[in-house]
Amino acid sequence: MFPIREVARLTGVNPVTLRAWERRYGLIQPTRTDTGHRLYSMTDIERVRSILGWIGRGVAVSKVGRILARAQATQVLSSIIPNEWVQADYAQWQAQIRVALSDFDDVELGRLYGQIFSTYALSVVFQDIFMPLWTQLLQHQEHFGQTSEWVMLDGFLRSRVSQRLVVLRGSNPVRVAVAAIDGHCRELELLLAAMYLSSAEMAVRVLALGKPFDELTLICEKIKPQALVLVSNRAPSADFILRLNRLAMSLECRLMLSGDASDLAQDSLAGSSIGCLGNEGVLMQQRLQQFLAGTLDT
Repeated sequence: MFPIREVARLTGVNPVTLRAWERRYGLIQPTRTDTGHRLYSMTDIERVRSILGWIGRGVAVSKVGRILARAQATQVLSSIIPNEWVQADYAQWQAQIRVALSDFDDVELGRLYGQIFSTYALSVVFQDIFMPLWTQLLQHQEHFGQTSEWVMLDGFLRSRVSQRLVVLRGSNPVRVAVAAIDGHCRELELLLAAMYLSSAEMAVRVLALGKPFDELTLICEKIKPQALVLVSNRAPSADFILRLNRLAMSLECRLMLSGDASDLAQDSLAGSSIGCLGNEGVLMQQRLQQFLAGTLDT
């Protein structure tokens, strides 16, 4: 939870305006301390950014509330309407993103990102809309210009996710360190895993790509996390499983595995101290919390 001064710093909206949006238009509903001070969640901060996005597109602040209400209703309806309708909606957003990328229009890409973020939950934004398109562009770069389109999208998403991670972590002590196994995932996939695991209560630190596997024990001794989460999207080999078990024995914190390798390695790691978190955003955070609380077996 963030005080109003910190929200003003993070969003660029001064406290007077934030209070006006709350009192006059009901756009934000922060919680209050016993002494009456406002506290804002990450959801509130994202809502402020959505409001700014709509105002920047020429929408009067008095009308923004209705737009956000429709967006929220769309998010609720997406859980009950037929799946093919939902997929068609995602495809329409992806088509608009493709146009922005083909025009190398970073302003339009940012506008679309803001609209999508104000319409869907975080996991949907990345897992169902942006990342499938990111993967398609990565795998099909045979046509002239498509490599540059992927580079643009990759850089844009890494920047946005990195910003969110900084805000989520704040000045809280590190509880979880997240590292990529060299060559097993790209930087955006590492950052997304860290974001899925992050919360106001779960401060996560991302270890830069290229950290030697054998030095992870040393790093954890220095920063003292409660858990080290390794990200891998490769099929695990027998040697990889052996290295994981050796690493787990050398650590003073819990070792966990996330990404595609996590699901594939579950049988091989059964009975070990290594936790498998999977690769689905909401499920990853739930499993992490349960492992740390001791309520979920490996």
